[in-house]
Amino acid sequence: MTTDAQQRIDELVKKSEVLLFMKGNASFPQCGFSGRAIQILKACGVDPRSVTTVNVLEDDGIRQGIKEYSNWPTIPQLYVRGEFIGGSDIMMEMYESGELQQVLVSGATRAS
Repeated sequence: MTTDAQQRIDELVKKSEVLLFMKGNASFPQCGFSGRAIQILKACGVDPRSVTTVNVLEDDGIRQGIKEYSNWPTIPQLYVRGEFIGGSDIMMEMYESGELQQVLVSGATRAS
């Protein structure tokens, strides 16, 4: 059964180019992992203002719902063009390998 929160999450994921579910927002992250996620995106050349952020602290339904939606237990969670990428540890690994930059930059033009 789809909850209201699940439906809102699904709509956000589908309509946002780069979406970060986090604690706080891009200007004022409220946990270290969320802050690190924003720093990683900045390091990849992403303008934080172009990132859609959802502050899970403001909505408990979304805070719980996103964990079920992605089947991922922790926040933050990054989605790029509707695809779940991972949390801050996975973002860091992908950034260090250069994979995250490719996903962020070339994903829109990737041949299917």
